Amino acid sequence: MAWSQELKGVRVATLTGEALRASLPSLAGLRIEVFRAYPYLYEGDLAYESRYIETFSKATDAVVVGASDIDSGDIIGAATGAPMIGQMDAWAAPFRERGYELEKLFYCGESVLRASYRGRGIGHAFFDAREAQARTLGATHCCFCGVIRPDDHPARPGDYVPLNGFWRKRGYEPLEGVQAEFEWKEVGAEEETPHRLQFWIRSL
Repeated sequence: MAWSQELKGVRVATLTGEALRASLPSLAGLRIEVFRAYPYLYEGDLAYESRYIETFSKATDAVVVGASDIDSGDIIGAATGAPMIGQMDAWAAPFRERGYELEKLFYCGESVLRASYRGRGIGHAFFDAREAQARTLGATHCCFCGVIRPDDHPARPGDYVPLNGFWRKRGYEPLEGVQAEFEWKEVGAEEETPHRLQFWIRSL
């Protein structure tokens, strides 16, 4: 499904074929840049990230959305989404165990945006594109997960604003008792450690 929108000097569009392949290095670097910051504090690896995005893009009915600066052409944001039925068990199992039909769930994966471009409506455009794909596929719900951090976490910046309010404006609510666990290496750590993530969901 082709989808595009222009917002204050930024073009947001689905990426496929050669456009996607050409963007892989930029997308990988952007993911590492954004996820190194709080709350994910993810160390990251360019080779792994490139493989991850390429694999994700090849999943049946997946969508990769890119945001690029119209003047420079630089990739400054990206988002991914795909049916839950094809996701890793860490994401699918909590829903399966609670009786959800995975065929009716669409999983909104990562959404990353360079800090200087925030506040232009790009985050909304990312959700618009992924929810449009979900509806096209006949999904009844969209979901995603966010890392759980305590309010007193030592790495939390003083000006940090949680995205809960933004997600609620999009119609999402935390799904009580539905969480996932995933391991990654935090910045400066020597090995991977487990992290808890909370699922959010909305009906379409």
